[in-house]
Amino acid sequence: MSEELKQEEALLEVSAEGASDNAAEEAGLALEAQLAAAVAELEKAKGDVLYAKAEAENIRRRAAEENDKARKFAVEKFARELLGVKDALEMALLDQSGNFEALKMGVDLTQKALVSAFDKFDLKEIAPAVGDKLDPNLHQAISAIPSELEANAIVQVMQKGYQLSGRLLRPAMVMVAAPK
Repeated sequence: MSEELKQEEALLEVSAEGASDNAAEEAGLALEAQLAAAVAELEKAKGDVLYAKAEAENIRRRAAEENDKARKFAVEKFARELLGVKDALEMALLDQSGNFEALKMGVDLTQKALVSAFDKFDLKEIAPAVGDKLDPNLHQAISAIPSELEANAIVQVMQKGYQLSGRLLRPAMVMVAAPK
């Protein structure tokens, strides 16, 4: 019987070794499956990050293009309004009739069209009156001359100024009264 016991023990050892090998093999397979899932999830996350980067770059590029177009064509409506003024001036230059009054009337109508275009786009004239106080935010004194007016009062307007929607484009060039 001892021989039978030895055989039984040997079988038990072999089956125990096989069972532990099976458990280790199953644990290894489970770890490999977890690793494969983690690697797949990492690859998906990398793809999502690359997609998000590409999408952000496309949005930035489209915004830059729209900004360029807006800047490029911002004056389109204003330019369209000025085309009529240019056409009228060219017609006046081509006039060979010699009728001064008709030419003067045409130039007057052209100026009204220009003023209308300026008004439509909130381009305001800065035309200070003689005797107004110098406003350094709107006027630029180019010289001071002796005058009966108080110091820094406007004596003469050399060139009108302009504002676009409240923003100064060009100050009015003025001569002011010198201090007494």
